[in-house]
Amino acid sequence: MEKPILVVMAAGMGSRYGGLKQLDPVGEHGQVILDYSVFDAHRAGFETVVFIIKHEIEDAFKETVGARIAKVMNVKYAYQQLDDLPAGYCVPEGRTKPWGTSHAILSAKDEIHGPFAVINADDYYGPEAFKSIYDYLSSHPDTDNMYEYTMVGYLLKNTVTDNGHVARGVCEANAEGFLTDINERTQIEKHSDGIAYTENSGETWVSLPDETIVSMNLWGFTESFVAEAEQRFGAFLDKALVENPLKGEYFLPSVVDELLREKKARVQVLTSRDKWYGVTYKEDKPVVVAAIKAKTENGEYPDNLWEV
Repeated sequence: MEKPILVVMAAGMGSRYGGLKQLDPVGEHGQVILDYSVFDAHRAGFETVVFIIKHEIEDAFKETVGARIAKVMNVKYAYQQLDDLPAGYCVPEGRTKPWGTSHAILSAKDEIHGPFAVINADDYYGPEAFKSIYDYLSSHPDTDNMYEYTMVGYLLKNTVTDNGHVARGVCEANAEGFLTDINERTQIEKHSDGIAYTENSGETWVSLPDETIVSMNLWGFTESFVAEAEQRFGAFLDKALVENPLKGEYFLPSVVDELLREKKARVQVLTSRDKWYGVTYKEDKPVVVAAIKAKTENGEYPDNLWEV
């Protein structure tokens, strides 16, 4: 069985944040959030990382984050480009938004040859998550009649920001801890009386309990996921190009949900009680900087992560 690798989705340009948040330092030696996630992954056992980026940020990314991490890990690159579509499909006029997280994985298909974990570049996940997902991927290959996937779920209350809305996959699991349903909620906000989401631009709100398990796009897949996502991409495009040509996205949870309903896969939910940190908005950055500083002072991270 191949050793698990880490796949990092770093092609998003951070429209709500207002810039290249992947490269905005939060540590005292220029470290970005991604440095801490990959550091946690490396000490959990991951030896290879694939960064999914855009050619537009290639030089800046490779000269900073990539160069630092290449000192201790095998670093590979894949490129998510808007025009990377199946034969017969074209980018709609006026579209600038990427095609989503499943499309990102497809852009890295040539580098994926075994089990892999996938994360966002701009989210801090905590060390517990990487250890648990590495161990799971190392010991759960697909069986003859079932894909064996996993995800790390977080408590909703640990994943919201005070500065605006976030997108989360709201999860349900059975008594054995396997995922039964996941619904992508793209506008979840913290209000004075609790956390809620809206699907109609704020006209109505639906409350969510603080302890709700949500996905932060920390998934663990076997190589089978790549083939399934590729097979289904055309059907997604056929629908999206009619219904939402400028903003429709091919989400990872949507592919997972289809596989669950077809009983082709099962997903073990590994729950982390770590607090998420991220820079969805510029106003989030001081909170992240303070948290990283405290963790460094407490000895959870070395002062200079990649010093060798």
